[in-house]
Amino acid sequence: MYTPAAFAEHDLAALDQLLARDAFVTLVTHHQEQPHATHLPVLYARDRARIVIEGHWAGRNPQSAHAGTAMMIVHGPHAYISPGWYADTEEKSHVPTWNYAVAHLYGQLARNDDPGVLASIVERLSREHELAAGGHWELQRERQAHMSQLAGIIGFAFVPDRIEMTFKLSQNHPPANVNGAARGLQALGSPMAAEVAGLMLDRLSRRTQA
Repeated sequence: MYTPAAFAEHDLAALDQLLARDAFVTLVTHHQEQPHATHLPVLYARDRARIVIEGHWAGRNPQSAHAGTAMMIVHGPHAYISPGWYADTEEKSHVPTWNYAVAHLYGQLARNDDPGVLASIVERLSREHELAAGGHWELQRERQAHMSQLAGIIGFAFVPDRIEMTFKLSQNHPPANVNGAARGLQALGSPMAAEVAGLMLDRLSRRTQA
């Protein structure tokens, strides 16, 4: 991933933040000279530098046959930045841009069709998302109808060995421009724009405290 030095993020807490915000990723593999991408909800766990990300495919998804090298894209918030929001608007050199946060993870993918492992993945995913949705569904292992459906999925565990994160948040601009752009985003009334503004102000605060 192309990442100018000013926008490179190295703190794994930033990856924690992205996946806590939205654990719906894009998994990319390569087979027979063709790229394959699947969009999936995942379970994320980190112990210091060791990360394991679990999920499952539909069994009919051709990617479910893949094991080995893979890339996972973790998507964060993004927003258009108007140069008219900057404090130094008289500077004609400013152009529109896009601020965003994203992570690319590279590593090894292992597939698993063990019913116990699949049941655990489904249980943990549903427990997390049912709670957020206000629902009560849960996998009942004693019900054959539930367990038989596990035959239709393939589980995976992804262990990244290289992580690249780009948090492009106007770090190359003076504080007055960052504040002006953040105010412009906040005025839009969009939740995602407000998220980007918050990240911009957070990085500005770190810069001024350094």
